[in-house]
Amino acid sequence: MLGLPAGVTLCLFDLDGVLTQTAKVHALAWKQMFDAYLHSQADESGADFVAFDATHDYDEYVDGKPRADGVRSFLESRGIDLPDGSPDDPPDAATINGLGNRKNDIVLKMIRDNGVDPYDGSVRYVKAARDAGLRRGVVSSSTNCRDVLAAAGITDLFEEIIDGHVAEAEHLKGKPAPDTYLAGARAAGVAPRNAAVFEDALAGVEAGRAGKFAIVIGVDRVGQADSLRAHGANIVVSDLAELLDAP
Repeated sequence: MLGLPAGVTLCLFDLDGVLTQTAKVHALAWKQMFDAYLHSQADESGADFVAFDATHDYDEYVDGKPRADGVRSFLESRGIDLPDGSPDDPPDAATINGLGNRKNDIVLKMIRDNGVDPYDGSVRYVKAARDAGLRRGVVSSSTNCRDVLAAAGITDLFEEIIDGHVAEAEHLKGKPAPDTYLAGARAAGVAPRNAAVFEDALAGVEAGRAGKFAIVIGVDRVGQADSLRAHGANIVVSDLAELLDAP
């Protein structure tokens, strides 16, 4: 049914890049924030400026991870060590949380200015899952998850939402740890062996594999099918609509 193994009763979907066309918005927001910071660092040190790559650096270091983890991971790749600071640091603070909050301000403005579009194939798939009697949940590291779902007009399609606020309140480790997906399964009252994970991020498919879910479906929007498989996807599709015709 819907390309899923027998016994699956719950579908857990990542948000950005799987349900909504916001992964590219996040990538641009990360680039804008990091490039400004890297420019200032280069000016101070006299070193060459090397821009944030909105494809490779985004996929490798930040996609799917909690915001602070993404900042820390990318800066480590450049040999830059900053203090964590605190979650309420102002966006001009030279801390991990400060840079993360700066990025969040940028992405919120982009969403306010341009709105949010869902992927039509994903909406069709989620509605088909609902009509087939399957439970549905969203699992995202974003603290803006509910705002994005509302902006896309798809909140009512989901019964459970595990977002950045839930992860913080319950002290859940971010992807690639399986904690948030396992929390989604617990919230729905379904064992991981009876749940499917839908992910476009490398860290996300790793989380699905680590959680021992029935199947991890990689959604390839940017030409990284082989990497998704290598990191834990059982199958890879370019759009969830492809699964509607699956046996």
